Amino acid sequence: MNGLTIGPEAWLAMGAWFLALAVMVWLLVREPHRRSTRDEALETLRHRFARGEISREEFEAARRLVES
Repeated sequence: MNGLTIGPEAWLAMGAWFLALAVMVWLLVREPHRRSTRDEALETLRHRFARGEISREEFEAARRLVES
């Protein structure tokens, strides 16, 4: 042998670097999960209706406004 062989440790190290690079790329390009303001407004309306803060008519009117 002429000393130009790669041992198992080198393959493991290269694999670890490749995995770390792949994870970093994935973290940079993934789309963040954001809720729209429409979803938040509807959730707030549902909570207020469930707590009895607004009537059914008020809830329906506000829901129509948010969804339009």
